Amino acid sequence: MLPPSPGAVLLAALLAGAAQAAEPRPVPRCAATARFDLAAGSPEGAPEVCASADEPTAFVFDSRVAGGAVEFQPVGRLAHWALGEDGLSLYVIPRGDYLPGERVKVTVRFADGAAPASASFWLVGHAVKGTRRVEVFRQPRPPELLKKERDEAQAEARQCQEDKARLLAEREEPGGLMGAAWLEGAGVVASDVLGFLTEQPANALGLDAIRSYSYTPTGETHPASVAVRLGLLNPGAEPWTLAGAALVDSAGEEVELARWPLAPIPAKGAGAVVVGIKGQRAQLGCPCTLKLWEAQGPRTFTVGNVTFPEGNAKGP
Repeated sequence: MLPPSPGAVLLAALLAGAAQAAEPRPVPRCAATARFDLAAGSPEGAPEVCASADEPTAFVFDSRVAGGAVEFQPVGRLAHWALGEDGLSLYVIPRGDYLPGERVKVTVRFADGAAPASASFWLVGHAVKGTRRVEVFRQPRPPELLKKERDEAQAEARQCQEDKARLLAEREEPGGLMGAAWLEGAGVVASDVLGFLTEQPANALGLDAIRSYSYTPTGETHPASVAVRLGLLNPGAEPWTLAGAALVDSAGEEVELARWPLAPIPAKGAGAVVVGIKGQRAQLGCPCTLKLWEAQGPRTFTVGNVTFPEGNAKGP
């Protein structure tokens, strides 16, 4: 067999390079609060911070940022940004069409001229889990404070794992409120909220119907559980499978929701899903924003101004 020609080898190399270049960058792990120590030496490249469309992220510095010394690259991808009057905080809100995996570089320059003179960060688009607060330190911090923050981060990670395990168990057996909401059983207060919602223009799905539900035991004043049932339309050429859901209340508090059923919504077809949560975390300050997303791909669905009915359960 003849060896490949130099042209064929070059073509193969170019194709391999193009394939590698086309691979999307991984989305960073997201946390509600992120901390970066510039005094300890900057990590290789700019740190990555999760950001979600229309959701604010606050940068808090221990040194004042100079006025007019904030840059974004590329420009035009933020709906709003503002530097605090004291120069110690920076607030950014990505546009409503900010896509998962999209990146904007944020660079700030400090007013005192000391090293490091500037800091840069990547705002990386995420379907839901945007980082709310980013703490940036230029001055060294005592070891006991670092240990305390490390212990808090580990406790937060353990809590997330426990919540995930609980949610997975609930999804396997959709009883309680999830089942009652789906079957419209007794003991649950329901409300049609379709006429009061705000929808995102970039939504991948159409909304056909939506009802919110709450369950407040007799004698109690706060709901023990809440849920939302949605009738959705998939105009796309591929099925859409719900992989996650979250509610963001009026104070910016975000909770992940259990979901049922797990059947995909067919291409050019319709389907229904129920999402909900039980326990103390169901006591949200709404109106809320509801977000749904799929496991693989950028197709998301977001509605705002979601509310839940008030009142105690009636019936058995």
